[in-house]
Amino acid sequence: MGMGNAPVIILREGTKREKGKDAQMNNIAAAVAISGAVKSSLGPRGMDKMLVDSMGDVIITNDGVTILKEMDVQHPAAKMLVEVAKTQDAEVGDGTTTSVVLAGELLKKATDLIDANVHPTIIAKGYRMANDKAQEILNKIAMPVSIDDTKTLKLIAQTAMISKQVNQSKELFADIVVDAIKTIADKKGKGYDIDLKNITTVKKAGANMEETEIIKGLVIDKEPVQLNMEKIVKKAKIALIDTAFEVKKTEIDAKIQINDPAQIAAFVKEEENMLKKMVDKVVEAGANVVFCQKGIDDPAQHMFTKAGIYACRRVKKSDMERLAKSTGANIINNISDLEKGDLGYADCVELKKVGEEQMTFISGLKDPKTVTILVRGGTTHVADEVERSLVDAWSVVKVAIEDGKMVTGGGSTAMEIAMQLRDYAQSVGGREQIAIEAFASAMEVIPSTLAENAGHDPINVLIEMRKQHKGKKVYAGFNPYTGKVEDMKKLNVIEPYRIGTQAINSATDAAVMILRIDDVIAAATHSGPGPQDMPDMSDMM
Repeated sequence: MGMGNAPVIILREGTKREKGKDAQMNNIAAAVAISGAVKSSLGPRGMDKMLVDSMGDVIITNDGVTILKEMDVQHPAAKMLVEVAKTQDAEVGDGTTTSVVLAGELLKKATDLIDANVHPTIIAKGYRMANDKAQEILNKIAMPVSIDDTKTLKLIAQTAMISKQVNQSKELFADIVVDAIKTIADKKGKGYDIDLKNITTVKKAGANMEETEIIKGLVIDKEPVQLNMEKIVKKAKIALIDTAFEVKKTEIDAKIQINDPAQIAAFVKEEENMLKKMVDKVVEAGANVVFCQKGIDDPAQHMFTKAGIYACRRVKKSDMERLAKSTGANIINNISDLEKGDLGYADCVELKKVGEEQMTFISGLKDPKTVTILVRGGTTHVADEVERSLVDAWSVVKVAIEDGKMVTGGGSTAMEIAMQLRDYAQSVGGREQIAIEAFASAMEVIPSTLAENAGHDPINVLIEMRKQHKGKKVYAGFNPYTGKVEDMKKLNVIEPYRIGTQAINSATDAAVMILRIDDVIAAATHSGPGPQDMPDMSDMM
């Protein structure tokens, strides 16, 4: 029997395969759909999204990365755009919507080229060249900024908050953000090391967002072990203990035989003595505040109260570490080792009521290297969004200080890059030139989306911006409030240099990666009654 036309089956039954142009177009369509989902939230006039998860929990936000993380994205190419937003968030903390919209537009422009029979590898090469040139242009037009330039740093924080719910109070929040960053900044050589873990947020709903405050020190979500302890301790000498004020049980099984009631009393007395020795050691060291990571037994609680010591138990490890950093205390594992030199200092340790809860505030530190932001909002959803806005704002201030560079917003930088890229494309020639021009056009999606979201005609705005940039007005950008093209530097719309570099980089990487795929082989899933096909985009969105 000859071979005949018997089909050769290589892939498991139920596997779906798409090849060539179909695969490319499907992937691009999926990625473009994702960028379309966040596009309307870009800029000051962008809209918010309401996301409801499978448990029915609601999130209301216009933060690109939050929207994409909460969306249950199935399509593999669409997932790559979610990664772009996550990378942008991790590296810069802001500009997540920008990076995704840009990646979507690069792919959209690529479809026209593929239709015109330009090979995807040529497009990829042109995009890479354009990306390198764009980074060069960005570097050239960036302006310097330093940690001492408080006014500029506040403007950078405000720009990050223009598109958020906190826009009305952005001056107040910008003060809080810059104050927080300057407090935790550690000088390292010529630059600064800023660890955002040293900013803690405590959210409490039930008050106006304007009541959000910064505490140079810590707020710990704990109350003292006994309510009749002092509520305020001035000139606090703080002991940090990482062991329990409890009588240790024996490691091995032990049996104690008691024949006489007096022996019980002696036994209890001995346990109390052991606890008393521990508490006495703390008193001897001169501490008047104790934060304990483990438990504190009832007799020890009573002894602390009698000694006039403010004690909290089961304090989180992260809070203990922050306390050590801020107050200068050492965390002690063995109470018998506690000495006066191990204590930390704060001007005041106080129990305050926040909303319905009691919390311990530690303030007045010599060199506070940690700050706590008490975030307020009318409802929990508002408080959550205020926190997200603050995180974006202090992330951008951090990267602005680290890089020491800033650029203007309002689509002005994107437009300048587009204009200069078109000139560069002329000098390149060849087929790559078409791809570089497509990249330049894609950059213009930023100002055109800003205009569209503000209810203005994007084409008119682009024409006016091109005209001004041709006339060497590098900082001409779109003002969504007036609908006019204005000087963004004069309007103080500035953002860190890294937002642009990272957004263009990751958008290019994602676009090139998706363009180079010409074969999608999706394995059959094993869940459910039978093999399921790779999901169709129409079900996705």
